[in-house]
Amino acid sequence: MPTARRAPTGDDRKRDAERTRERILDAALVEFGEHGYAGARIGAIARRAGANQQLISYYFDGKEGLYRALIERWRRMSGSLNRPDAPLAEVVSAFANVGDQQRYWVRLLVWQALAGDREEGAAAYRRAMVDDLRKRQEAGEIAADLDPAYLQLALFGAALAPTLLAQFAEDFTGLSPDTPEFQERYRDQLSRLISRLGPG
Repeated sequence: MPTARRAPTGDDRKRDAERTRERILDAALVEFGEHGYAGARIGAIARRAGANQQLISYYFDGKEGLYRALIERWRRMSGSLNRPDAPLAEVVSAFANVGDQQRYWVRLLVWQALAGDREEGAAAYRRAMVDDLRKRQEAGEIAADLDPAYLQLALFGAALAPTLLAQFAEDFTGLSPDTPEFQERYRDQLSRLISRLGPG
């Protein structure tokens, strides 16, 4: 005799809601990464997520709220990569790995830059990244004659370069940036480069 289906408990419903919310964010990352904010469609995000379109309004209050939630997710993720106790080479390598594994994040950042969009709190968030480099400089990890702001820009570009300039990377090195061999060599070369940023 078949057993009656148990009604979901409050905890089960909460977990289901969290899973649905994460699926929507994953789908939004792909859609925004492929089409930018202006070109992204809520219906396409809902289809990718296998969710009802009304749930996007319920969880995120529409497209703008969904975009803000996605940017907040990026900030949390990048904050976890930028560990002050880790050597700078390891931090930059971790960001380069995000570029390799999460190309849609890179594309989203590019769309944002091309559109001239700056989400709320972006300038303060980015200045905090420069402050982190300044602290490393004060601790002796970075040479005193380097400007942390310009160095941050160069390192950020270096981490994203294999995704942004994939054809250049392949032409320069003879390896596709998608291959583990390229990724391993690139991270090794970044580490060697960063090791030379220290005092004499």
